Amino acid sequence: MAIIASNFKTNHTRKSTKEFICNVNEYLKKNEISTEVIVFPTSTSLDNFDTIPSFFIGAQNAYATQRGSFTGEIGTEQLDEFAIKTILIGHSERRHILGETQEQVAQKFNFYKELGYKIIYCIGEPLEVKEEGLNSTLEYIYEQFIGIDTDYENLILAYEPVWAIGTGVTATNEDIANIHNAIKEKISKPLLYGGSVKVNNVREICSLNNVDGALIGTASWNQEDFIKIIENTKDI
Repeated sequence: MAIIASNFKTNHTRKSTKEFICNVNEYLKKNEISTEVIVFPTSTSLDNFDTIPSFFIGAQNAYATQRGSFTGEIGTEQLDEFAIKTILIGHSERRHILGETQEQVAQKFNFYKELGYKIIYCIGEPLEVKEEGLNSTLEYIYEQFIGIDTDYENLILAYEPVWAIGTGVTATNEDIANIHNAIKEKISKPLLYGGSVKVNNVREICSLNNVDGALIGTASWNQEDFIKIIENTKDI
């Protein structure tokens, strides 16, 4: 069974998020689809959504705290209000644009691990590393596991080559297979692929060996497209 996740990033409003989640939930319930689905709305759109057990709402980011003086951040006090127990950690945009270090990422991971959160942990390499070859790519990726408990029971991994996120450039099947096979040899956890996944390629990607689903950005923001993505992968 594939795991299909949507990262809204800085998109959608509170109103459109509610409509999106309600419609996706209705589709899953009506068609008795057991695919594990995760949606990460903006923090301003989190709410107490009534979803089926296989449909999870997660936080794109939160600080490693219950509450405190951390301007612009949210903590578990805010997440608990909406019964959020799923979080995205280590996304390349937080690493490369917002400057989160591996030490900070690991601190956040371990804080939410201790609270039993389902953690979708992102790894991936920039173009200059990819161009150095597979060995350099794997070395770079494995450094992103420093301080991370890869045996954590509620861990889901997401491989997202940085050069393929939001660029329209998708890694070849060989690229994806090489990385996923290598990671799976070391870490036996669900491993999603992310990077320009679309309605018309998601089934092929999710059918590859050791690809357990997809973490999707742009192509998942339209609810009709997201439902088609779930439909296209429901029997994998």
